[in-house]
Amino acid sequence: MRTIIQRVKEGEVIANKKTISRIRKGLLVFLAVHKNDTEKDINKIAHKILNLKIFEKNKKLGLSIREIQGEILLIPQFTLYGNCRKGTKPNFSDSASPKKGKEYYKNLVKKLKKEGLGIKTGKFQSHMEVNLINDGPVTLIIDS
Repeated sequence: MRTIIQRVKEGEVIANKKTISRIRKGLLVFLAVHKNDTEKDINKIAHKILNLKIFEKNKKLGLSIREIQGEILLIPQFTLYGNCRKGTKPNFSDSASPKKGKEYYKNLVKKLKKEGLGIKTGKFQSHMEVNLINDGPVTLIIDS
């Protein structure tokens, strides 16, 4: 799995010209599932999302999303596995099939919801507009 995690003051996702999810202080997470990912990858990414010390404590990064009781906006984005090494057209052969991607995305959402935080989502296999106010900015790329 691959994620882009952004610390945000707010985030919003729009699909079909309607806001479908909105968060305040928390994390905006773009998620892609690799064709070879397993359940272990879901667990590893969930652990990272929940425990990354990227919120400020005494003017340094020292608190996790759990510790601040923030919200998470999780957006499916298979294009994170787009390979552009050859030519100018991305190759998505490393991305999981839509069926596997959706299953793993839903499993990650369930796992995160068990933590009692506000978890909001995008819409799988849909054109979305994502708005955010990046806080810091703090942006990390995490691979399982």
